[in-house]
Amino acid sequence: MKYLLPAVIFLFITTHLFGQSDGANKNSSQFKIARLKYSGGGDWYNDPSAELNMMEFLKKNTVIDTDEPKFYSVDVSSDDIFNYPFILITGHGNIDFSASEAARLRKYCESGGFLYADDDYGMNESFRREMKKVFPEDELTELPFSHKIYNVQYNFPNGLPKIHEHDSKPPQGFGIYKNNRLCVYYTYETNISDGWADTQEHHDTPQKREEAFKMGVNIIVYSLMY
Repeated sequence: MKYLLPAVIFLFITTHLFGQSDGANKNSSQFKIARLKYSGGGDWYNDPSAELNMMEFLKKNTVIDTDEPKFYSVDVSSDDIFNYPFILITGHGNIDFSASEAARLRKYCESGGFLYADDDYGMNESFRREMKKVFPEDELTELPFSHKIYNVQYNFPNGLPKIHEHDSKPPQGFGIYKNNRLCVYYTYETNISDGWADTQEHHDTPQKREEAFKMGVNIIVYSLMY
């Protein structure tokens, strides 16, 4: 059954999301996912099929007005980040933000943007370090299983599904709130976005792929509604 997100709510969100930003206007009311580029050597660009497949699933299983599936990327230092309500950062290696890039990312989050970070097994240390540049006064705090992000459409009573097994650790979801709104959500020890990639990339089972897509819907729907 498609998720009945009221059209008027979504229209309001997409029209007014960044009214207090640098002045850049959204180029469309349709929902898009943008991959965040960064320096430091990490492979920010890996598995570009992930967003395309997630958008296809979103289009088929929700009534969110989605753009045609396409891989969008955006530089952390660019004003273009204000054109996207939802940005994904992932990778296996090092992340490095300059002081100005950290300030720009903070402004994006405080202006209504949502940053979804998915550790692709290898970025945890650098991501946590760089987020301290963005929000030096805040810590990434683990969200309880009762949090709305785990049941806003599909129910995950035990929190995040485990998509990829690397270190035999339980999956965890962390967040940062600004202005009483979750603006950063970080998934660790699960690799949700790899579960969105084409089947031949990681050979995930249909069950694991479905779990990854459903959790992706939850993250996106939550980011637009709260």
